[in-house]
Amino acid sequence: MNLQFYLEKLRNHEDFKKFKKENPKAYLCSVFISIDKEKNQNEVHFDFFLPETKGITSFQMNEEIRKIPLEKYDDKTPEELSDIKMDFNEIETLISEKMERESIKNKIQKIILSLQKANGREFLAGTVFISMLGLIKINIEISEMKILDFEKKSLLDIINVMKKK
Repeated sequence: MNLQFYLEKLRNHEDFKKFKKENPKAYLCSVFISIDKEKNQNEVHFDFFLPETKGITSFQMNEEIRKIPLEKYDDKTPEELSDIKMDFNEIETLISEKMERESIKNKIQKIILSLQKANGREFLAGTVFISMLGLIKINIEISEMKILDFEKKSLLDIINVMKKK
């Protein structure tokens, strides 16, 4: 499954067509992606920035498409994403190959990613939940499909950090 499939599905939805007609200057500023390997479910949210109101509207796509206004937490104007062509299988393969090189034998259970753009560069920031209560923090550069940051943690690591605070 690829991101373009979901984007086309959204663009053909009546609520989105109405939204774009009412907000012609709105642009795609982020995408939230959840890939649940155990339940075999994908969820995608497309977030659109509205320059006139400085607001963000999200279109959540799972069984149905729902439009939800979001709160914006800072004054920074998000950058516009280009028309990304991204395959979820390619992302998963990239992560799996890196896990293998790092000798991580755990099984991927869920991948949660946020597609964003900062300083003109598009990237995925996310968390990969793996078996045995592990997780991997990851950043992927989209243009080169290259992993920039990769850090394995366990639930116990996080609990210990919280205890120290």
